Amino acid sequence: MERHYDYLVIGSGIAGLFYSLKVIENNPEAKIAIVTKKGEKDTNTNRAQGGIATVIAKTDSFEKHIKDTLETGQGLCHKDVVENIIENGPTVIKELIAYGVRFTKVGNRLDLGREGGHSQNRVVHAADFTGREIERALLTACRSMTNNIDIYRDHIVLDLITYKSGRKNVCAGAFVFSEKNRHFSAFYAPVTMMASGGLCQVYFHNTNPKIATGDGVAIAYRAGIAIGNLEFIQFHPTSLYSPGRTSFLISEAVRGEGARLLSVDGRYIMEGAHKLKDLAPRDIVARVIDKELKASGEEYVLLDITHKDKNTVKKRFPNIYKECLKRGFDITQQPLPVVPAAHYSCGGIVSNVHGETELSGFFTAGEVAMTGLHGANRLASNSLLEALVMAKFAASKSTEYLKNVEFSKTVTVDNSFYSSLKYPREKILIAHDRRVLTRIMSDFVGIVRSQERLKLALGKIKQMKEAIEQYYLATPATYSVVELRNMVTVAKLIITSALMRLESRGLHYMEDFPKKNKKYQHDTIISGKKKES
Repeated sequence: MERHYDYLVIGSGIAGLFYSLKVIENNPEAKIAIVTKKGEKDTNTNRAQGGIATVIAKTDSFEKHIKDTLETGQGLCHKDVVENIIENGPTVIKELIAYGVRFTKVGNRLDLGREGGHSQNRVVHAADFTGREIERALLTACRSMTNNIDIYRDHIVLDLITYKSGRKNVCAGAFVFSEKNRHFSAFYAPVTMMASGGLCQVYFHNTNPKIATGDGVAIAYRAGIAIGNLEFIQFHPTSLYSPGRTSFLISEAVRGEGARLLSVDGRYIMEGAHKLKDLAPRDIVARVIDKELKASGEEYVLLDITHKDKNTVKKRFPNIYKECLKRGFDITQQPLPVVPAAHYSCGGIVSNVHGETELSGFFTAGEVAMTGLHGANRLASNSLLEALVMAKFAASKSTEYLKNVEFSKTVTVDNSFYSSLKYPREKILIAHDRRVLTRIMSDFVGIVRSQERLKLALGKIKQMKEAIEQYYLATPATYSVVELRNMVTVAKLIITSALMRLESRGLHYMEDFPKKNKKYQHDTIISGKKKES
């Protein structure tokens, strides 16, 4: 089946939803398809606890926020991008409020939290479930736009549709598959927005929803689009240690309110590790915990906020308090066991601040993109800020593109997918391969790396990738097969990127190259146009 729209939006997180609403502001007649592979709420946005970093307090300034971002990014941030995104922060906060987002207030003023790496209190939040509240408001707004927006739940994108226009490659939409209906569609659109979110499901220990399998990065790479800085994977220092249960993130804002990290035997482990101690940037904190676990042989460290007023803690962190209580932990009475877990990718599809990529008609925003804002390490709560500002800019730029593009609705479709989509035949091989892949990534490509371990991991992943690609082409499709194909592609790109950076910088720490090297003070770019070896 063929479907035709003006805009195809892949992903229903903050970037995709805000982009869609801004498109309609710019183009009230726009016809938009939002494609999401599960329910609209199964996103990283929905799990974001902390908030949005932006300059609101009179004691704060753009210059201070820019300085904090650049320092955390360890020499790889693109300063012009940093300035552009930070200076547009207050405006997008006002726009979210206009869409009905209910941020936490103290009196008539927005309550401002503080997280690691920030020199000021500047994190706008909705208690400790900011992402969920933003998702609620934006989804409500999008669902009301029935004349403009169609939402396709339980649909997964397989690959982009591209064609040649002169010497230029152009995106014409995407091939989309519904496992529930065993149905294949070609979604044609002159503008495609990739806002598919993160990739940290490639790691065994991670904080992401199960859908965060790096689909956007893999799809873009196969379409010939450059991928950048994938070696910089941020491990959140404090994921609740709860074996056998879905991971649960303990927000950095808890440390912002005074929680301290202790060893199992009660030692304060951040003393002397960094000038900001418990509020040090996440890469520092994660490495200190990793070192403590290796030295002690324990499986977790402790996060202690029991010295703070109980009612204050419950009011500030109602969601964390309730979720931990369900799992047998009262955060006001006992320290929490925590471990680092893969949380966020600072790399992704290479784009500018307007979401433009090297493929005409293909835009991107949010975690899946690499603009240069984060550099070698993301400053806490800058991610939602980037997603919002990029989405707004991309809506304007793509609407301008749509007015000027001559789009053909007679693009030739490759029908080779059809034969492998008719009859599902799930096998235990897929689940097994996914477990093996995630274990390899956590064991060999984690917080602390070495050239030897990376090369060993690359060899294993290459073998898996070849077998999975053959399996994908020969076997009736399921979401599990499609995701595994994308995950192994992303894993290979992460390892390849890490091997291209023989130094330690930000989130990328090599024990055999423990210092920064000026030779590597540049982005790591892998071209999607190169043949894979």
